[in-house]
Amino acid sequence: MDRFQAMQVFVRVVEANSFTRAADGLALPRTTVTTIIQNLERHLGVRLLNRTTRRISLTPDGAAYYKHSTRILAEVEETEACLQDAASRPQGRLRVDVPPAIGNQILIPSLREFHTKYPDVELVIGLSDRRVDLVQEAVDCVIRGGLLEDSSLVARRIGILQSVTCASPSYLSRYGMPRDLEDLQRHQAVHYFWASGRNCNWDFVVDGKEQQVDVPGVVSVNDWMAHLKCGVEGFGMIQTARFMALPHLLSGELVEVLPQWRPSAVPISLLYLQSRQLSPKVRAFSDWVAGLFAGCPLLNGGDENDLDGSNCHRRPQAPELTPQAVQAARLNVPMDAPEFVM
Repeated sequence: MDRFQAMQVFVRVVEANSFTRAADGLALPRTTVTTIIQNLERHLGVRLLNRTTRRISLTPDGAAYYKHSTRILAEVEETEACLQDAASRPQGRLRVDVPPAIGNQILIPSLREFHTKYPDVELVIGLSDRRVDLVQEAVDCVIRGGLLEDSSLVARRIGILQSVTCASPSYLSRYGMPRDLEDLQRHQAVHYFWASGRNCNWDFVVDGKEQQVDVPGVVSVNDWMAHLKCGVEGFGMIQTARFMALPHLLSGELVEVLPQWRPSAVPISLLYLQSRQLSPKVRAFSDWVAGLFAGCPLLNGGDENDLDGSNCHRRPQAPELTPQAVQAARLNVPMDAPEFVM
């Protein structure tokens, strides 16, 4: 006999003052309700209800059992409500891993907003471009660019990363402005290399198709900020994220080259392990970061003309621009641009 169910049925019979109405409220056959009460009385060894053809009434033992039963059922309901509320409220330690450039320039400047909205979540943010093993390293979710390769992970598209090919005025004064892709063979590039040691490919979209170009290099680094700095200092041309290069494009420290052939756009996704039930803290972070990227035109398919000064990353105020500097900084990558794995 299920004693908890029997207690629920007994309380419903007493409160409905009818076996039939109690059965209807519980969506049980009347015979089942009667059998449950009889088994309960047999188990307790006392009579709980006086039954007549017209009405039922509590015995003294039944009144005592009813009093204790209502208290127990109320405590169970309260306990379940507390646990359900805790389960639905984002809380606890949340470990995420993000590329350093996105972490430093997009996420961290907005962390106060996340903490205000979810004060019970403790964020642990790792900054790296390497592939993280979510299981082995106990990471809840990661932000990465490119297509999903690991079938054990779920990807939520949160944005699109636009890139730009650019160089400093000092570099261009020495080597000249390239006029076509073939010209790149007489130029020098600053390359970015991954943890595997492989350089990040240079590519351009030509007539709607991605074309990779092998550009000679003079230096390679594995930090995007160092990579950008090398470009600003004139070591060579760079292909980098547009949101990172934008302040330097606007100030004239960098100039866009070959704007007629733009690099491929890269999807940005939040990845997490497959689960039947996504934890509230991961869901909260996923929704928050998706909203953060949606507010930055440079990370969702727009361009700097859509910036209102309050969205995207916190960047320094640019000096007054010449028409040439504004024109050099413009880029517009469509949302359906080809994708590739970073």
